[in-house]
Amino acid sequence: MREIGFKEISDVVSAAIGECCYHLGDYAKCNIKRALEKETNALAKEVLRQIDDNASAAEEDNTPICQDTGIAVVFAEIGRDVHLSCDLYEAVNAGVKEAYDKFYLRKSVADPLTRINTKDNTPAVVHITLNSGDKIRLKIAPKGAGSENMSKVAMLNPSDGKEGIKKFVVDTVKVAGGRPCPPLYIGVGIGGDLEKCCILAKEALLRSDLSVDPAIRELEREIKEELNKTNIGPMGLGGDTTCFDVFINTFPCHIASLPVAVNIQCHANRHIEVEI
Repeated sequence: MREIGFKEISDVVSAAIGECCYHLGDYAKCNIKRALEKETNALAKEVLRQIDDNASAAEEDNTPICQDTGIAVVFAEIGRDVHLSCDLYEAVNAGVKEAYDKFYLRKSVADPLTRINTKDNTPAVVHITLNSGDKIRLKIAPKGAGSENMSKVAMLNPSDGKEGIKKFVVDTVKVAGGRPCPPLYIGVGIGGDLEKCCILAKEALLRSDLSVDPAIRELEREIKEELNKTNIGPMGLGGDTTCFDVFINTFPCHIASLPVAVNIQCHANRHIEVEI
């Protein structure tokens, strides 16, 4: 049994948030570079170049990639051989509070009805699962509102099938247009129930690889292809590059339902994975 305490967790959370708000991940950088090479629309190419320049400037100057530094979403996988000597939620929120002060990040969390700001960007949205081992793995994503506001969930009919899923995803992105700051990453959750499919979609955005299931991988490819035919383009100004990647997570569901959630993410796709 390994003991992990408050400060160890809060320090890791704080540093991780600072890292992914200031530095674009290698995967996102590569996607922007590849899109620049392939894009045929002159205006879209210039927008992609500005996105690339912005990411470089943020890294060089140690400033946020975007002014919307999001609400902190944390997926915590806790090993069964870990003994927590603290309240995990309190430790995570302490790390969030420290990061948003230390790294001068905009505090964007407010009461949903009074709209009074909590003034420290807490509480974080925390999802906990258990696994084997004596470590804690944290997947952290500061999720901005521009993309989150364009996300959708639907309870489709089982008879809608694969084509119904594709139509719902593509229609959701078409309605979003340029508002979520494309080129986009699209997380899709299929199955479970109402809340489970939303969590599946959010966690799908933390991936950088296509599904190992050939049928799901083909569906990811088909949806991405359809989205890049929409001519929404970078920042909604037209072009070949509307979507960088589609990631689908699935879970068994009731025979009478087909829950589908679409979680949209902007071109920065800020997230990081750390281990304690």
